[in-house]
Amino acid sequence: MSSEASQQPAIGIIGGTGLYELPGFESAQWVTVESAFGEPSDQLLIGEYAGHRLVFLPRHGRGHRIPPSEINYRANIEALKRVGVTRIVSFSAVGSLREELEPGTFVLVDQYIDRTFAREKSFFGSGFVAHVSMADPICATTSKSLAAGADEANIRCVSGGTYVVMEGPQFSSRAESELHRSWGADLIGMTNMPEAKLAREAEICYSTVAMVTDYDCWHDDHEDVSTASVLEVLRENSEHAKSLVAAAVPIIAGQSTPCESGCHRALEHAIATTPEHRDPALARRLSVVAGRVSENAGW
Repeated sequence: MSSEASQQPAIGIIGGTGLYELPGFESAQWVTVESAFGEPSDQLLIGEYAGHRLVFLPRHGRGHRIPPSEINYRANIEALKRVGVTRIVSFSAVGSLREELEPGTFVLVDQYIDRTFAREKSFFGSGFVAHVSMADPICATTSKSLAAGADEANIRCVSGGTYVVMEGPQFSSRAESELHRSWGADLIGMTNMPEAKLAREAEICYSTVAMVTDYDCWHDDHEDVSTASVLEVLRENSEHAKSLVAAAVPIIAGQSTPCESGCHRALEHAIATTPEHRDPALARRLSVVAGRVSENAGW
């Protein structure tokens, strides 16, 4: 699909194995979408869900081929914007740093601590600088809709929580796990940064459904985290994730446009580089991400 992809508004789902097998996902097709920032993790699955346009992207690629540090987050977010996604629901497997957030719990994250260091974190760069606000990094409006959907689907879901994003792919040491707990963090995972930052730069509403799979390694009464134990709980969480999507998509689709949280205005006061000093090549590369603002005469 070229850059002239359909701009009909859509809800984007970023997730892992299983979610693209949603019952009721009609007329769905895997579509190759080009990006100015390289190749996305996979094709996009685009179709209709409960009468609403839905786009699914497997973050690690089908078959879980791509480790967290090698995901092309920029291409993923830009590709979603190219096909008209205005709201993203990000499903993410996480470890719990709190006794009360036991495996199987869903958490609607409202804050992040970014501890990643080997990833491209911005669409902008030398010759075209921008500084978006990340004080409130998620779309509160979308998260409220997800909370309503979880309640309707009778899913155990907590609103609010701080997610530490580590580089990975290894899990935490005990010392690291205790450090993160001392910071007041609630969850730990490997994938929501820079994803949330890039969604903000692209002026897309973004909300995380963090699915607890384990207690990390701080909990003395539970086995140390392993891939096998994570995958076992993840399979159970997958069924709940499908139920949440079924309940929440109609609610999210019914949100007022433009978004009440103002995510669609993130770039209006973020550009630092004056027009005469902007790199033309980078400006062209940013046409999908920042085109709305660049077309304004005063930008």
